[in-house]
Amino acid sequence: MSDMTRVALDAMGGDNAPVEMVKGAVEAVQKRNDIQVLLTGKEEILKDELAKYTYPDGRIEIVNASEIIETAEPPVKAIRSKKDSSLVKAMKLVKNGDADAFVSAGNSGAVLVGGQLLVGKIKGVERSPLAPLIPTLKGVSLLIDCGANVDARPSHLVQFAKMGSIYMESVVGKKNPTVGIVNIGAEEEKGNALVKETFPLLKECSEINFIGSVEAREIPYGNVDVIVCEAFVGNVILKLYEGVAGALVKKIKGGMMADLRSKIGGLLVKPALKETLKDFDTSEHGGAPLLGLKGLVVKTHGSSTSKEVCNSIIQCVTFKEQKINEKITAVIQQNQENM
Repeated sequence: MSDMTRVALDAMGGDNAPVEMVKGAVEAVQKRNDIQVLLTGKEEILKDELAKYTYPDGRIEIVNASEIIETAEPPVKAIRSKKDSSLVKAMKLVKNGDADAFVSAGNSGAVLVGGQLLVGKIKGVERSPLAPLIPTLKGVSLLIDCGANVDARPSHLVQFAKMGSIYMESVVGKKNPTVGIVNIGAEEEKGNALVKETFPLLKECSEINFIGSVEAREIPYGNVDVIVCEAFVGNVILKLYEGVAGALVKKIKGGMMADLRSKIGGLLVKPALKETLKDFDTSEHGGAPLLGLKGLVVKTHGSSTSKEVCNSIIQCVTFKEQKINEKITAVIQQNQENM
C-alpha cells in the first residue's frame, strides 16, 4: 500500500453527508487504483451506506468517530471539545502520518482552525491560504486567498503568491505562471493600503512572474494564472463567480424553453452547450487546498455532491506525487536564509 495515496475523508461533514461523501469515495477508488479512502464517522451509518456499492476490497476503510461538528458551531470550541468528531479524527490521521491528505465538506472554520492547530503549518509560513481553482476562458486560475485570512498583511500576500505559483506549476502544469494582485485599476498607485504596500514587494520578488494589477472583470478571461488577494476580497469574488454562473445557466435554460421554436433550437444546441458549461463547473476542479501546512487539507463546498468529493480525493494524488509541501518548504526556507 506504500504507493497508495491515503485520503482521510470526513464522511459526516457537509450538507449531503454521509450519502454523497460515501458515494464520492466509492467513485474515486473505482476510477483510480492508487487511492485508499479512510472514512471517518459513525461506523454503523457508514457501513449501511457502503453496503449499497461494490468497490475493490481493502480500498475503503471506516474509522469510527462518535461525534459530528455541525456547520454553525464555533470552530475553536468545536475542535477542542469534540475530539472524537469525524473532522478531528480525520485530521489526526494526517498529523500522525496514517493518511496523506484530508478532505471535508464540513464546517469551514473548523477545517481552517483544525488545519493550523492539528496538522500544523510548515516552519516559516506566516498564514495558510485557501486556494481554489476557478474556471476561465483559458482553462483555470488559482484564487488565493478565498476565505482563510481576512486581515492579511503584505508579507502574507507575498507568500501566497509564491505558494500559488508552485501549485499552478506543479499541479496544473502551467510553466512560469503569471501572478496578479486584485485591484480596482491597472495603475500601481491605485488600491487600498494593503494593495499599495504589497504591490512593490511582489514587483521585487524574483521567484514569481508578477504582471501587476488584475481587475475583477478580467478574472473570467484567464489572463492571470495566480490571483492574489486577502480572504475577504477572495471570498466575495468566488461567491459572486458561482452565483453569476448559476444565474446564467438558469437564464439560458429558461430562454430555451420559452416557446416551441426555442425548444427545438435548444435541443439542437444542447450537446454543445452542455460541454461548454462543463468547463465552467467548479466541481470539476475538486476542492480548495489549504496551502502551507505540513499535510494536505482540502475543503470542498458544503453542498458538495459525490462528483466534487471524488474529484477532491483524486486531486490529492497529484498533490502528493508532485511533492507540493516539499517544494513550498524549500522556497520558504531559502527565503529565511536570504533574510
